Amino acid sequence: MLGENDAPSMLSYAATGAKYGIGMFVPLVAATFLLAYVVQEMTVRAGIATGRGLAQLIGDRLGARWSVTVAVAVVVGNFLTLVTEFIGIRTGLDYFGVPPLVAVGTVVALTAGAVASGRYWTWEKLTLSLAALNLVFVPFALAAAPRWGRVAQSLATWHPLPGGPVSSVMLLIVSDLGATVTPWMLFFQQSAVADKGLRLHDMRQGRLDTAVGAVVAAVCGIAVVAGTSVLAGHRRVLTLLNGARFADALVPHAGRLASTLFAIGITEAGMVAVMVISTTTGYVLTEVTPARSTVDMASGRLGQFHWIVIGSAAAAGAIVLVPGLPLLGVVLAVNVVAVVSMPPVLVLLNRFTADSSVMGALHSTPRQRTAGAAVTAAVVAASLALGASFFAPLF
Repeated sequence: MLGENDAPSMLSYAATGAKYGIGMFVPLVAATFLLAYVVQEMTVRAGIATGRGLAQLIGDRLGARWSVTVAVAVVVGNFLTLVTEFIGIRTGLDYFGVPPLVAVGTVVALTAGAVASGRYWTWEKLTLSLAALNLVFVPFALAAAPRWGRVAQSLATWHPLPGGPVSSVMLLIVSDLGATVTPWMLFFQQSAVADKGLRLHDMRQGRLDTAVGAVVAAVCGIAVVAGTSVLAGHRRVLTLLNGARFADALVPHAGRLASTLFAIGITEAGMVAVMVISTTTGYVLTEVTPARSTVDMASGRLGQFHWIVIGSAAAAGAIVLVPGLPLLGVVLAVNVVAVVSMPPVLVLLNRFTADSSVMGALHSTPRQRTAGAAVTAAVVAASLALGASFFAPLF
């Protein structure tokens, strides 16, 4: 769940707070993490029940053609998301004067070192340690000093849609949804559960882990929306925001401390996600081939899985070094792509988890099936609403 609070997620929340203030978006973030819990709980059950990652399970049930097609789509989406992670890292470290090449190179080296450790537990300890820094967004919000009364009021009343072009509002709504309900996280969590070898007696702890992660991640996401709301109405910051340079934009309106904490947080968010998403790419590609899809190295040598992880991170980092990229636009577009690509994956996941021949005793209850169908419907509705908002001015 803290991996979901990645750089594009935090930049999307920051864009929301800076453009529209608090309004309806604080409770929206809380709602999206409720949706994320529903679908990620399904991947915990599926990973425990089958001992397989989602890509491998698709191949087992539907055939190699389906699994390869899904794998290609996920890998492309992962690569685009990795690019946005490096955007967050680049802008965060740029605040401290770190050159882009050094920023990108350091994170690629960290990712390579983590996966080359050859031990899942070592990899997980490192990512969890970095993920704990996501909590820096809470003191960031406190230092920015937004109107906490309005934050509480928005949670209690859920304001209607803000004013402005409908397409712009819907873009941010869908982008915020794509910041939490993403294909890569479903594939990662199920593969990680299988890689760790979790069993039926671990199910309660798996649910608790996912629920606690959802609450903590939601608090951090809400903190970003609230903290950056101090930028709302200040038109002079738009140039900086188009370059995703929120830390610089915050200096005159929130102070140096808040800006520094935001820069640290956005860097951490990108670093954790680079490690997790590149590992997801390794899982997905090796699950549809005869290769062994695990972080652990039985032979003591880097295998196909490990080279995929390192190579995907390095390739995405290289893209971000291209001068003149419209950074914030890329971030929002990738989050939208994540939402649009979710329905087929959710349909398959709902189908598998409802099948007792696949899941055994862990098959979905009627309530769980209803919740899964509701999440799928919400994602489809958001995608259709975004498309309709762009065509509405024509009529």
